[in-house]
Amino acid sequence: MKTEAGPYDFLPRPGSFARGSVTVDVTNTLRHAIVTLALPPGAMLDKSALCAQLGVSRFPVSEALARLADEGLVDIAPQRGSTVSLVKIADVREYMLIRKGLESEALRVLIGKHDSEVIAALHANMALQRAAATRDDAETFHQIDVDFHDIIFRSMRLTKVKTIIDRARANLDRARRLIITPRRLALTIAEHQAIFDGILAADPPQATAAIRAHIDAVMVELFAFARTRPELFADGDELTADTDDFPFG
Repeated sequence: MKTEAGPYDFLPRPGSFARGSVTVDVTNTLRHAIVTLALPPGAMLDKSALCAQLGVSRFPVSEALARLADEGLVDIAPQRGSTVSLVKIADVREYMLIRKGLESEALRVLIGKHDSEVIAALHANMALQRAAATRDDAETFHQIDVDFHDIIFRSMRLTKVKTIIDRARANLDRARRLIITPRRLALTIAEHQAIFDGILAADPPQATAAIRAHIDAVMVELFAFARTRPELFADGDELTADTDDFPFG
């Protein structure tokens, strides 16, 4: 007899977590589901169903939801339950402004060193991007895209800067996944290539202009998407036609 599918069948089955790290594993599992949009913005989170699916007690699930609430990924309302938080355009806007400044500076430092290992890593990454786009493999492309930017940051060896970026990444990744299309994949490759061309030319103004243009282009598309799907965003109804005039010069 076939049993009815549960609401969280895409999550790991009971027995998947090692003793001693259950809370961390549950947190990571739910974070990944939220960031990859398997649990979309606004989705209700049924603790009992999550416990049954993951084969854990209520404590690690409750603790995981509390931790994810601190990260801005979950909203917990007393007497009403928990939901996946809506994406906040205002927050994404600020995070992208932070990234724009930090990555521009990272490029300046990288070009000053012209590290051959970094250049080789970026060459390989560009090839992987094109291969993933050819397969229309959006999820793999997203991970390669993230690594493209990480390669640049790793060249600086500044762990505090990397930590700032990582803290913002979960909500940024949710927002970016919402606008992944074959067209955006092609545009991203072209924008990344422009950044890489500036690195190869040892031209800081060219490279930094390219990375700033890349970030601005992503934000313009995200604003346009948010105006068509405001229900996915906490502040989607506040967006107007002149919102694209954000402080990204």
